[in-house]
Amino acid sequence: MRQKVLIVQTDPKSAQPLVRYFKERGDEVWGAWDLNQAEALFEQVKPDLVYLDLHFPGEDWQDLVRLILERPTIRLVVTNKHPDLQREMQAQSLGVRVFLRQPFRPEWIERSLEKLGESTKTRRRTGAKKPVIRIPVRIKIILPYLVLSILFTLAVIYLISRVVIDSAQERYLNQLVATGKQATDWMVNEEDRLLVTLRLVANSQGVAEAIQSGDSEQLRSITLPLALNAEEEALEILDLGGISLLSIRQQPGSPVGNYIFTRGDPFFQSMDYIQAVLTGTVDERGDKFAGLAVAPWGNYFYISGPIYAPNGEKVGVVLVGRSLPTLVREMKAATLADITIYTLEGQPLATTFGTGADSLMLSPSRSAQVLLAQDLASQTRDLTVSSVSYTELLGAWEVRDQRDLGILGVTLPQAFLIQTSQLTRVQMIIIFLAAILLVVIVGLYLSSLITKPLTRLVQASSEVERGNLQVKVDSRGDDEVAVLAHAFNSMVAGLQEGFIYRDLLGRTVSPEVREQLRQTFTSGNLRLEGQEAIATVIMTDIRGFTTLSETAEPAKVFLWLNEYFGKLVPIVVAHGGVVNKFDGDAMLSFYGILPRMISPRRSATAACQTALEMLQAINELNELREARGEPPLITGIGVHTGIVTAGGLGSSDRMHYTIIGDTVNTTQRLESLTRQLFNESAILVSQATLDALGDAKDSFQFQELGSFTVRGKSERVTVFHLPTQIPPDEIDK
Repeated sequence: MRQKVLIVQTDPKSAQPLVRYFKERGDEVWGAWDLNQAEALFEQVKPDLVYLDLHFPGEDWQDLVRLILERPTIRLVVTNKHPDLQREMQAQSLGVRVFLRQPFRPEWIERSLEKLGESTKTRRRTGAKKPVIRIPVRIKIILPYLVLSILFTLAVIYLISRVVIDSAQERYLNQLVATGKQATDWMVNEEDRLLVTLRLVANSQGVAEAIQSGDSEQLRSITLPLALNAEEEALEILDLGGISLLSIRQQPGSPVGNYIFTRGDPFFQSMDYIQAVLTGTVDERGDKFAGLAVAPWGNYFYISGPIYAPNGEKVGVVLVGRSLPTLVREMKAATLADITIYTLEGQPLATTFGTGADSLMLSPSRSAQVLLAQDLASQTRDLTVSSVSYTELLGAWEVRDQRDLGILGVTLPQAFLIQTSQLTRVQMIIIFLAAILLVVIVGLYLSSLITKPLTRLVQASSEVERGNLQVKVDSRGDDEVAVLAHAFNSMVAGLQEGFIYRDLLGRTVSPEVREQLRQTFTSGNLRLEGQEAIATVIMTDIRGFTTLSETAEPAKVFLWLNEYFGKLVPIVVAHGGVVNKFDGDAMLSFYGILPRMISPRRSATAACQTALEMLQAINELNELREARGEPPLITGIGVHTGIVTAGGLGSSDRMHYTIIGDTVNTTQRLESLTRQLFNESAILVSQATLDALGDAKDSFQFQELGSFTVRGKSERVTVFHLPTQIPPDEIDK
């Protein structure tokens, strides 16, 4: 019989073995990390078993112990991290009889259950019984093929005795030619890829205007993300005089994105593929041209094209390039052959050979022969590099405008294959055909036994992929296919159960809250249509972040925000809140609705505690940022309690659980008010939240600031300042 287990611990991480143990038994498990949350869960869940940590600060844990022991049907185990004789004696005086000390090992957990009088024999989860494997598919397939393998092996042994070794030069050359064609096709594809980046840069909004104004910094801000996304090694922007307005080049051997930026370089002025663009030359392939640059920064292959203003006027030239060492390295990865790029005179420019590449030089006559006969046949030559014999296929490196930039060499190590006599070939063909026919007949029979249920499973999977979660497959049988079908049905059932609630919140709440939400949704207590509830809302926003982000690179801004939210989100989750949404540098979270509705007093208390911890975390983060030479993130925090409308917002296929209403707007106005009243990060709390706190407001040090008029509200709002520590004048009072 499944039990309801409530685990109340001060440290969620150390409590994981307890949670895992009872979930593996099939029990329903709830977790609470503060006493208020534990009390609410206790009243709602009515657990059968409670594991309570006695290290909660103060004496409130004793009240929870008394509450539990008042109900004799509920069993209690008190846990501790280290010996605490005083608290253990207090617990014993209250009536506690069973204690459990960390670490929570399975055998110790079972011992605590035995003391409570519970049998610790392994209990199975309820549900459909899995089919038992009696005849594995492995046996069904291996046994007939084992017989065929024996027959085939005997035939092969007979043939091997008659096999003779002969050269397979023809096959080798065919492989070399195929590899050469693959290398040529790869180069064409790379050229097309560079063209895509070129068009993207040329057509990007603001590029033409930046060129006309000579604003290199604006060009950099527009084109750098494009170069990063395409992982380009070189991007050049030239004016109509062929002078570089912006050069973005990756440093050789450095990681992707490690660029250097220059301008004013006249290197490309005399290049023919630049002059063709500047003079408006158009060939049958268009107004884009390719060229080779033997530059001080390395040997590069470039694609050039014009940049036009919105009025059709040519304003500049864009070049996208790739270094030749990178080209040959990537080409080798694609073709599994060594690649060398030569000049038209036969001088090696880049090669994948390491040591011993000095022997690669082509003679002038050989180079001329390769270029003259390029349309008739490819040329080959034998060479030796590092004591290894190779055959190299040589062909012209031709680019999009039908010009030869150089010579492309594709090299494979010389290899030999086994060749047999004519009689042996005939015998092999006959035996192979007979074996294949037998294998096909047996294979068709066996595959029909296996593929029919798998085909049904594939069809059902396709239905699930299209969103149909009502499909089921036949799970009858006694092999792994039946187990697979059963697992598929279980998976679909789990998807049906968790599809909505997982999509609603994603990762904005803790795993325990998500599990509680699932159970609340299953019971029908959570509705997706709009429903009114009293909640406490927190809005945080970084002051002046728009101006701050304009002075920093986008990648650095993302790092700042991720670090900032990485500090705040865990605080919200730890206090049972839900992060509703992120809006740039602003974050909206709420308390009191999910996973179940709680009293305004508890939601307001949790929100105020969250706000204080947020402010402390922000101050600590700003100290770290100042040490790193980064500007502080001054944050305003608004806290307000009131009626909100909560529910699923969106369409039928994409829904987001959110809150709307005047309470959300007022919270945002409170946050904005911090900009008028404080120069540093601060918390403003409304009168409504103070009223909701009740007696709990004595736990905080509020300072009344008076009534203020906020945008969108006719009546004035009384606000209170919640500092991180008591001011000295308040201490004197």
